[in-house]
Amino acid sequence: MLFSLYHGQLLILIRIFVREKGMNMKRIYWLFLAALVVLAQYSCGSEDQTYGEQKEHEREVVSSFIKRDVVMMIGTDTLLDLGKIKVITEEEFEKQDSTTNVEKNEFVLFSNTGVYMQIVREGTGKRIESGESRRLICRFWEYNIMGDSLQLTNRIQSYATRPEYMNVSNNSGYISGSFDLTMPTGSLMYSTYGDSDVPDGWLKPLEYVRVGTQTDERRIAKVRLIVPHSAGHSHAMASVYPCFYELTFQEL
Repeated sequence: MLFSLYHGQLLILIRIFVREKGMNMKRIYWLFLAALVVLAQYSCGSEDQTYGEQKEHEREVVSSFIKRDVVMMIGTDTLLDLGKIKVITEEEFEKQDSTTNVEKNEFVLFSNTGVYMQIVREGTGKRIESGESRRLICRFWEYNIMGDSLQLTNRIQSYATRPEYMNVSNNSGYISGSFDLTMPTGSLMYSTYGDSDVPDGWLKPLEYVRVGTQTDERRIAKVRLIVPHSAGHSHAMASVYPCFYELTFQEL
């Protein structure tokens, strides 16, 4: 299952490279087939580990990710020069009026879920209050920390017209959400992972950001996340790997 899913994701990236760079399809395909051999070997190796060992390995990978100077690439293009992360506690986060200092590259760690969050832009709309339901537009990068590579995105030009549409509700402080599968463009997350539920890690920022119908990039809520498997999508849960996300939220 892991092999076939990664094969599908790699084909998505192949199409992105072809559309963006005009590279030779056959040449790229053979390069990615070589990568698939490595992924298959990794998959077989991980099956020999217990769940506890997989979780411990995930914690080690996240710890290393936080400490090193991470540069995220797609081909020869830099998506994000993240740098080293400064982790702050929830208490420090609250004292800072629920903000993170982007210049210091602060991420708050939510100890109960293991999710790390940086609020790049709070946004200029309204928070989702208790009892409210909203329809949101989300654009994202998904970076597989374990595989050290971009795994999925709808922010590359070729996929810019395919944002995620989400139906989100706040029930007495508990925020839940599902991907809207009725939209003509469908859902990239659903078509890739087969799960209509929005990952819990994606929903955490909605407690703190303000979403509205703005189109000015500077006014749109934007966050960065480190999401462990337990707060991720169904495939991350099954295969026990963490992802880094950069997400933007607008109201439809």
